[in-house]
Amino acid sequence: MDNNNKISRTEEEWKNILTPEQYRVMREKGTERPFTSELLKGEKSGNYYCAACDNLLFPAETKFESGTGWPSFNQAVSGSVELREDKSGGMARMEAVCAKCGAHLGHVFNDAPDQPTGQRYCINGVCLKHRSKE
Repeated sequence: MDNNNKISRTEEEWKNILTPEQYRVMREKGTERPFTSELLKGEKSGNYYCAACDNLLFPAETKFESGTGWPSFNQAVSGSVELREDKSGGMARMEAVCAKCGAHLGHVFNDAPDQPTGQRYCINGVCLKHRSKE
């Protein structure tokens, strides 16, 4: 993604924009409780956007039920999500962050063999907004 399109805000500005739960997850790299997201069983049409900056992240067609308790996708829109090595909590995994605003979204795992990419973007629902195609 072009650096000219990146969003930079102070933590105080993020606190004013996001709900306390969104701030905890997206800015402090938290995790929402499993099976609590309204988007878990979400729509299969339209698109999913970053709740912090409205960046298009996932087409609804890439969403699948993983049984993990978080919305799961097998592919992100090209250039919309950056992957970063995450060794927190004694685990080695790939963190998924919004390429536009740097918000923590969740993690990516290579454990979805029944999906075309083999990948599972395990995304916190509070990080997403869904919009139907019009």
